[in-house]
Amino acid sequence: MKHAPTAAGALLGLLFITFGLNFFFNFIPMPADPSPADAPHKLFMAALFPTGYLAFVKVLEITGGLLVALPKTRNIGLLILGPIVVNILAFHVFLTKGAGLFEPPVLLITALSAYLLFAGRRAFAGLLKA
Repeated sequence: MKHAPTAAGALLGLLFITFGLNFFFNFIPMPADPSPADAPHKLFMAALFPTGYLAFVKVLEITGGLLVALPKTRNIGLLILGPIVVNILAFHVFLTKGAGLFEPPVLLITALSAYLLFAGRRAFAGLLKA
């Protein structure tokens, strides 16, 4: 159990680095979404793509993934990736009405993030003290 946070951090970092780089290099083909063009999640993504905001988020994903993969910088990486993980969950809950919420990447990212946050809870305790 001593090496579990290191393995979890490496896996979480690998996931965020892979999906972040896929945005720029498209090496993992994404299946076509059969939902109608005016579906809320498609309208949301249509607003993010042309503005460059999604590219900014993907750069943060890559940066956070690199930081969380290294044990000494894991907590800083979690601070960067935390809002992104919450946004991923909110996207699936509110915009897709739960569709995709139980897909393996979403579950794995959520579980690994929660585990690393729990494993490093002492380091984050100072943020909660008034």
